[in-house]
Amino acid sequence: MRTSTGRVTEIRLDQGQAIAWIACPGRAIPAPGQYLLASPATAILSTPLYCAQPGERGFLAAPPIPASFVPGTALDLRGPLGRGFRLPEEARHLALVAAGDSIARLLPLAAAALLKETAVTLFSDAPLPNLPSSLEAYPLSALPDLISWADFLAIDLSHERLPGLRQILGLAEHSFPPCPGQVLILAPMPCGNLAGCGVCAVPTRRGYKLACVDGPVFELKDLMV
Repeated sequence: MRTSTGRVTEIRLDQGQAIAWIACPGRAIPAPGQYLLASPATAILSTPLYCAQPGERGFLAAPPIPASFVPGTALDLRGPLGRGFRLPEEARHLALVAAGDSIARLLPLAAAALLKETAVTLFSDAPLPNLPSSLEAYPLSALPDLISWADFLAIDLSHERLPGLRQILGLAEHSFPPCPGQVLILAPMPCGNLAGCGVCAVPTRRGYKLACVDGPVFELKDLMV
């Protein structure tokens, strides 16, 4: 398992939420959907960090950011860990669905898709930063009417909202989405699979899986329980 050290170099407010620039080796920057466990020397538990924007010498970490992170804080890092997003090469119409209070964890995926000239549309009720003109944005309520446009769905969803996933997509009970997709489940991961605590357990069609090791990105069809 990769370990390294890093440092908080900047804290700023973005759309009312704290975000942090983390200086670290390039090998520690998590891919879209993966996470990096970070802990100050005085912390008992690690914090999972997701990349909102990669850089040459670190990355912008998506919210939430612990209040203990201040500029200059030294961090012990473990990872990147987990399964990230795997956008199919044949995808031409990507729908990004941010069902929480931030779109930040989906932004690297949007950037990678736009570089491949994939059409990208965002559905979210979260506050929006400045977005590329080629990225269309709609409220979350528009998704059921426009879901047939997409040939792939990338969803960011909290563990607590997982039971309402079909409702978010505008699907009837026991029905399935019209295209494949993947879901980033934002769950507490206090042990990072070191202790098998089970706090991040996610119900799937194949039984319970751990977000810290089997995810945090899951196949959408496997969550249609």
